[in-house]
Amino acid sequence: MSKELVFGHQNPDTDTIASAMAYAYYQNQLGYEAEAVALGEPNDETKFALDKFGFEPLRVIETAANETDQVMLVDHNEPQQSVSDIDQVTVTHLIDHHRVNGFNTSAPLFMSVRPYGSVSTILTEMFQAKNINIPANLAGMLLSGLISDTLLLKSPTTTDHDREALTYLANLAQVDANDYGIQMLKAGTNLAAKSDEQIVDGDAKTFELGSSKVRIGQVNTVDLDDVFSRQADLEATMKALMDANGYDTFLLVATNILDSDSELLFVGANADKVETAFEKSLNDQNRMDLPGVVSRKKQVVPPLTAAFEN
Repeated sequence: MSKELVFGHQNPDTDTIASAMAYAYYQNQLGYEAEAVALGEPNDETKFALDKFGFEPLRVIETAANETDQVMLVDHNEPQQSVSDIDQVTVTHLIDHHRVNGFNTSAPLFMSVRPYGSVSTILTEMFQAKNINIPANLAGMLLSGLISDTLLLKSPTTTDHDREALTYLANLAQVDANDYGIQMLKAGTNLAAKSDEQIVDGDAKTFELGSSKVRIGQVNTVDLDDVFSRQADLEATMKALMDANGYDTFLLVATNILDSDSELLFVGANADKVETAFEKSLNDQNRMDLPGVVSRKKQVVPPLTAAFEN
Protein backbone atom coordinates (compact mmCIF):
# COMPACT_ATOMS: atom_id res chain seq x y z
CA MET A 1 0.00 0.00 0.00
CA SER A 2 1.58 3.30 -1.10
CA LYS A 3 1.61 6.43 0.99
CA GLU A 4 -1.40 8.72 0.73
CA LEU A 5 -1.35 12.45 1.38
CA VAL A 6 -4.02 13.98 3.62
CA PHE A 7 -4.81 17.67 3.24
CA GLY A 8 -7.45 20.36 3.52
CA HIS A 9 -8.24 23.42 1.44
CA GLN A 10 -6.00 26.20 0.15
CA ASN A 11 -5.28 29.11 2.54
CA PRO A 12 -5.64 26.65 5.43
CA ASP A 13 -7.30 27.62 8.69
CA THR A 14 -6.96 25.90 12.05
CA ASP A 15 -9.70 23.33 11.46
CA THR A 16 -8.12 22.35 8.15
CA ILE A 17 -4.66 21.83 9.65
CA ALA A 18 -5.96 20.03 12.75
CA SER A 19 -8.21 17.72 10.78
CA ALA A 20 -5.45 16.80 8.32
CA MET A 21 -3.14 15.96 11.22
CA ALA A 22 -5.81 13.96 13.05
CA TYR A 23 -7.08 12.06 10.02
CA ALA A 24 -3.57 11.04 9.01
CA TYR A 25 -3.00 9.73 12.55
CA TYR A 26 -6.37 7.94 12.50
CA GLN A 27 -5.57 6.24 9.20
CA ASN A 28 -2.12 5.25 10.44
CA GLN A 29 -3.80 3.43 13.32
CA LEU A 30 -5.92 1.54 10.79
CA GLY A 31 -2.86 0.42 8.82
CA TYR A 32 -2.69 3.06 6.10
CA GLU A 33 0.53 4.90 5.35
CA ALA A 34 -0.72 8.48 5.42
CA GLU A 35 1.02 11.85 5.77
CA ALA A 36 -0.68 15.12 6.67
CA VAL A 37 0.39 18.04 4.49
CA ALA A 38 -0.90 21.57 3.86
CA LEU A 39 -1.76 23.70 0.82
CA GLY A 40 -0.33 26.86 2.39
CA GLU A 41 1.42 28.28 5.41
CA PRO A 42 -0.44 28.36 8.76
CA ASN A 43 -2.02 31.63 9.88
CA ASP A 44 -1.22 33.29 13.22
CA GLU A 45 -4.05 31.54 15.03
CA THR A 46 -2.94 28.12 13.80
CA LYS A 47 0.69 28.86 14.68
CA PHE A 48 -0.44 29.62 18.23
CA ALA A 49 -2.16 26.23 18.48
CA LEU A 50 0.79 24.36 16.97
CA ASP A 51 3.18 26.00 19.42
CA LYS A 52 0.86 25.34 22.36
CA PHE A 53 0.67 21.62 21.68
CA GLY A 54 4.24 21.10 20.51
CA PHE A 55 3.82 20.53 16.77
CA GLU A 56 5.84 21.79 13.83
CA PRO A 57 3.91 23.27 10.87
CA LEU A 58 2.90 20.74 8.24
CA ARG A 59 4.92 20.36 5.09
CA VAL A 60 3.47 22.56 2.34
CA ILE A 61 2.86 21.08 -1.10
CA GLU A 62 1.88 22.67 -4.39
CA THR A 63 1.15 19.45 -6.28
CA ALA A 64 0.33 15.90 -5.19
CA ALA A 65 0.65 13.69 -8.27
CA ASN A 66 4.45 13.91 -8.22
CA GLU A 67 4.39 12.13 -4.82
CA THR A 68 1.40 9.80 -4.85
CA ASP A 69 -1.54 8.62 -6.90
CA GLN A 70 -4.02 8.57 -3.98
CA VAL A 71 -5.08 11.30 -1.54
CA MET A 72 -7.51 11.88 1.31
CA LEU A 73 -9.37 15.19 1.59
CA VAL A 74 -10.55 16.96 4.73
CA ASP A 75 -12.53 20.19 5.20
CA HIS A 76 -13.26 20.71 1.50
CA ASN A 77 -14.45 18.95 -1.62
CA GLU A 78 -14.77 21.60 -4.33
CA PRO A 79 -11.92 21.12 -6.85
CA GLN A 80 -11.04 24.82 -7.08
CA GLN A 81 -10.30 24.84 -3.35
CA SER A 82 -7.97 21.83 -3.54
CA VAL A 83 -4.49 21.02 -4.76
CA SER A 84 -3.82 22.23 -8.31
CA ASP A 85 -3.52 18.72 -9.78
CA ILE A 86 -6.44 17.14 -7.94
CA ASP A 87 -7.67 15.78 -11.28
CA GLN A 88 -4.50 13.69 -11.58
CA VAL A 89 -4.93 11.72 -8.35
CA THR A 90 -7.59 9.42 -6.89
CA VAL A 91 -9.49 10.62 -3.84
CA THR A 92 -9.98 7.59 -1.58
CA HIS A 93 -11.44 9.33 1.50
CA LEU A 94 -13.33 12.58 2.14
CA ILE A 95 -14.30 14.09 5.51
CA ASP A 96 -16.11 17.43 5.28
CA HIS A 97 -18.79 19.72 6.72
CA HIS A 98 -19.46 21.93 3.69
CA ARG A 99 -21.83 21.62 0.75
CA VAL A 100 -20.80 19.08 -1.89
CA ASN A 101 -20.26 20.90 -5.16
CA GLY A 102 -18.41 19.91 -8.33
CA PHE A 103 -16.97 16.78 -6.71
CA ASN A 104 -16.86 13.68 -8.91
CA THR A 105 -14.94 10.41 -8.70
CA SER A 106 -14.43 7.49 -11.04
CA ALA A 107 -14.41 4.92 -8.22
CA PRO A 108 -16.18 4.44 -4.88
CA LEU A 109 -14.64 6.11 -1.83
CA PHE A 110 -15.13 6.48 1.90
CA MET A 111 -17.06 9.72 2.40
CA SER A 112 -18.43 11.31 5.55
CA VAL A 113 -20.07 14.74 5.24
CA ARG A 114 -21.89 15.96 8.32
CA PRO A 115 -23.49 19.37 9.03
CA TYR A 116 -21.39 20.04 12.12
CA GLY A 117 -19.57 23.19 13.14
CA SER A 118 -16.15 21.72 12.38
CA VAL A 119 -14.45 18.75 10.78
CA SER A 120 -12.57 18.35 14.05
CA THR A 121 -15.88 17.36 15.64
CA ILE A 122 -16.59 14.77 12.93
CA LEU A 123 -13.16 13.23 13.43
CA THR A 124 -13.56 13.16 17.20
CA GLU A 125 -16.68 11.05 16.77
CA MET A 126 -14.87 8.79 14.30
CA PHE A 127 -12.07 8.17 16.82
CA GLN A 128 -14.68 7.36 19.45
CA ALA A 129 -16.58 4.99 17.16
CA LYS A 130 -13.40 2.98 16.48
CA ASN A 131 -12.22 3.18 20.12
CA ILE A 132 -8.96 4.78 18.98
CA ASN A 133 -7.32 6.85 21.70
CA ILE A 134 -6.52 10.46 20.81
CA PRO A 135 -3.13 11.60 22.18
CA ALA A 136 -3.36 14.67 24.41
CA ASN A 137 -1.50 16.98 22.04
CA LEU A 138 -3.55 15.86 19.04
CA ALA A 139 -6.73 16.34 21.09
CA GLY A 140 -5.49 19.88 21.68
CA MET A 141 -5.25 20.48 17.94
CA LEU A 142 -8.74 19.07 17.33
CA LEU A 143 -10.02 21.29 20.14
CA SER A 144 -8.33 24.25 18.43
CA GLY A 145 -9.97 23.47 15.10
CA LEU A 146 -13.37 23.15 16.75
CA ILE A 147 -12.97 26.43 18.64
CA SER A 148 -11.79 28.24 15.52
CA ASP A 149 -14.62 27.16 13.24
CA THR A 150 -17.37 27.70 15.83
CA LEU A 151 -15.89 30.85 17.41
CA LEU A 152 -15.84 29.08 20.77
CA LEU A 153 -19.34 27.67 20.20
CA LYS A 154 -20.81 31.13 19.48
CA SER A 155 -21.35 30.63 15.75
CA PRO A 156 -24.84 29.67 14.52
CA THR A 157 -23.14 26.71 12.81
CA THR A 158 -22.54 25.14 16.24
CA THR A 159 -24.34 21.86 17.00
CA ASP A 160 -24.75 19.71 20.10
CA HIS A 161 -22.11 17.43 18.57
CA ASP A 162 -19.62 20.30 18.74
CA ARG A 163 -20.51 21.12 22.35
CA GLU A 164 -20.01 17.52 23.41
CA ALA A 165 -16.75 17.21 21.49
CA LEU A 166 -15.37 20.40 23.04
CA THR A 167 -15.80 19.06 26.56
CA TYR A 168 -14.33 15.68 25.60
CA LEU A 169 -11.29 17.15 23.82
CA ALA A 170 -10.57 19.74 26.50
CA ASN A 171 -10.43 16.97 29.08
CA LEU A 172 -8.03 14.95 26.94
CA ALA A 173 -5.84 17.98 26.24
CA GLN A 174 -6.00 19.07 29.89
CA VAL A 175 -6.82 22.69 29.14
CA ASP A 176 -9.63 25.05 30.07
CA ALA A 177 -11.49 25.36 26.76
CA ASN A 178 -12.76 28.88 27.38
CA ASP A 179 -9.47 30.36 28.58
CA TYR A 180 -7.43 28.65 25.92
CA GLY A 181 -10.00 29.41 23.22
CA ILE A 182 -9.97 33.13 23.92
CA GLN A 183 -6.16 33.18 23.86
CA MET A 184 -6.05 31.30 20.56
CA LEU A 185 -8.71 33.42 18.87
CA LYS A 186 -6.97 36.60 20.03
CA ALA A 187 -3.72 35.34 18.53
CA GLY A 188 -5.36 35.46 15.13
CA THR A 189 -6.53 39.06 15.44
CA ASN A 190 -3.24 40.96 15.30
CA LEU A 191 -4.43 43.45 12.71
CA ALA A 192 -1.45 45.75 13.18
CA ALA A 193 0.63 43.20 11.28
CA LYS A 194 -1.84 43.04 8.37
CA SER A 195 -1.98 45.28 5.32
CA ASP A 196 -5.17 47.10 4.35
CA GLU A 197 -5.71 44.62 1.52
CA GLN A 198 -5.22 41.65 3.85
CA ILE A 199 -7.90 43.04 6.15
CA VAL A 200 -10.55 43.73 3.51
CA ASP A 201 -9.78 40.93 1.05
CA GLY A 202 -7.91 38.24 2.97
CA ASP A 203 -11.14 36.36 3.70
CA ALA A 204 -13.44 37.76 1.03
CA LYS A 205 -15.80 36.04 -1.38
CA THR A 206 -17.65 37.28 -4.45
CA PHE A 207 -21.39 36.71 -4.86
CA GLU A 208 -23.61 37.27 -7.87
CA LEU A 209 -26.71 38.79 -6.25
CA GLY A 210 -29.42 39.67 -8.72
CA SER A 211 -27.61 41.56 -11.46
CA SER A 212 -24.88 42.83 -9.11
CA LYS A 213 -21.41 41.55 -8.31
CA VAL A 214 -21.01 41.83 -4.54
CA ARG A 215 -17.73 41.28 -2.69
CA ILE A 216 -18.08 40.44 1.02
CA GLY A 217 -15.03 40.37 3.25
CA GLN A 218 -14.87 39.45 6.92
CA VAL A 219 -12.21 40.12 9.54
CA ASN A 220 -12.13 39.03 13.19
CA THR A 221 -10.96 41.32 15.95
CA VAL A 222 -11.16 41.81 19.71
CA ASP A 223 -11.63 45.56 19.31
CA LEU A 224 -13.58 47.08 16.42
CA ASP A 225 -11.55 50.29 16.80
CA ASP A 226 -8.55 48.33 15.52
CA VAL A 227 -10.41 48.06 12.22
CA PHE A 228 -12.21 51.37 11.96
CA SER A 229 -9.28 53.53 13.04
CA ARG A 230 -8.01 52.63 9.55
CA GLN A 231 -11.32 53.25 7.79
CA ALA A 232 -10.11 55.81 5.26
CA ASP A 233 -7.32 53.53 4.04
CA LEU A 234 -9.58 50.48 4.06
CA GLU A 235 -12.20 52.32 1.97
CA ALA A 236 -9.54 53.40 -0.53
CA THR A 237 -8.36 49.79 -0.84
CA MET A 238 -11.90 48.51 -1.28
CA LYS A 239 -12.55 51.08 -4.02
CA ALA A 240 -9.33 50.12 -5.80
CA LEU A 241 -10.28 46.44 -5.69
CA MET A 242 -13.77 47.30 -6.97
CA ASP A 243 -12.32 49.17 -9.93
CA ALA A 244 -9.84 46.39 -10.71
CA ASN A 245 -12.35 43.54 -10.49
CA GLY A 246 -15.67 45.07 -11.51
CA TYR A 247 -17.45 44.71 -8.17
CA ASP A 248 -20.61 46.79 -7.82
CA THR A 249 -20.65 46.63 -4.04
CA PHE A 250 -17.96 45.85 -1.45
CA LEU A 251 -18.88 45.04 2.14
CA LEU A 252 -16.47 44.42 4.99
CA VAL A 253 -17.91 42.68 8.05
CA ALA A 254 -15.73 43.32 11.12
CA THR A 255 -16.58 40.80 13.83
CA ASN A 256 -15.75 41.17 17.51
CA ILE A 257 -15.06 37.58 18.57
CA LEU A 258 -15.46 38.39 22.26
CA ASP A 259 -19.04 39.69 22.18
CA SER A 260 -20.22 38.09 18.90
CA ASP A 261 -21.24 41.39 17.34
CA SER A 262 -20.23 42.82 13.98
CA GLU A 263 -20.09 46.16 12.22
CA LEU A 264 -20.41 46.49 8.46
CA LEU A 265 -18.48 48.90 6.24
CA PHE A 266 -20.13 49.70 2.90
CA VAL A 267 -18.52 50.93 -0.33
CA GLY A 268 -20.06 51.24 -3.79
CA ALA A 269 -23.60 51.01 -5.14
CA ASN A 270 -26.82 49.45 -3.81
CA ALA A 271 -26.92 51.10 -0.40
CA ASP A 272 -30.71 50.80 -0.45
CA LYS A 273 -30.55 47.04 -0.92
CA VAL A 274 -28.04 46.64 1.90
CA GLU A 275 -30.30 48.65 4.21
CA THR A 276 -33.31 46.59 3.16
CA ALA A 277 -31.42 43.35 3.84
CA PHE A 278 -30.64 44.22 7.44
CA GLU A 279 -33.67 46.44 8.06
CA LYS A 280 -31.61 49.39 9.26
CA SER A 281 -29.83 52.42 7.85
CA LEU A 282 -26.17 53.04 7.17
CA ASN A 283 -24.83 55.90 9.26
CA ASP A 284 -23.00 58.92 7.86
CA GLN A 285 -19.75 56.94 7.96
CA ASN A 286 -21.15 54.23 5.68
CA ARG A 287 -21.26 51.78 8.59
CA MET A 288 -23.98 49.66 10.18
CA ASP A 289 -24.10 47.83 13.51
CA LEU A 290 -24.97 44.13 13.24
CA PRO A 291 -25.44 42.83 16.78
CA GLY A 292 -25.28 39.05 17.11
CA VAL A 293 -24.01 38.54 13.56
CA VAL A 294 -20.91 36.34 13.19
CA SER A 295 -21.60 34.04 10.23
CA ARG A 296 -21.32 35.34 6.69
CA LYS A 297 -22.78 32.08 5.35
CA LYS A 298 -25.87 32.03 7.56
CA GLN A 299 -26.47 35.63 8.66
CA VAL A 300 -25.12 37.94 5.95
CA VAL A 301 -25.48 36.34 2.52
CA PRO A 302 -29.11 35.09 2.84
CA PRO A 303 -30.71 38.47 3.68
CA LEU A 304 -28.59 40.19 1.05
CA THR A 305 -29.61 37.61 -1.53
CA ALA A 306 -33.27 38.25 -0.79
CA ALA A 307 -32.85 42.03 -0.97
CA PHE A 308 -30.87 42.04 -4.22
CA GLU A 309 -33.17 39.60 -6.00
CA ASN A 310 -36.41 41.42 -5.17
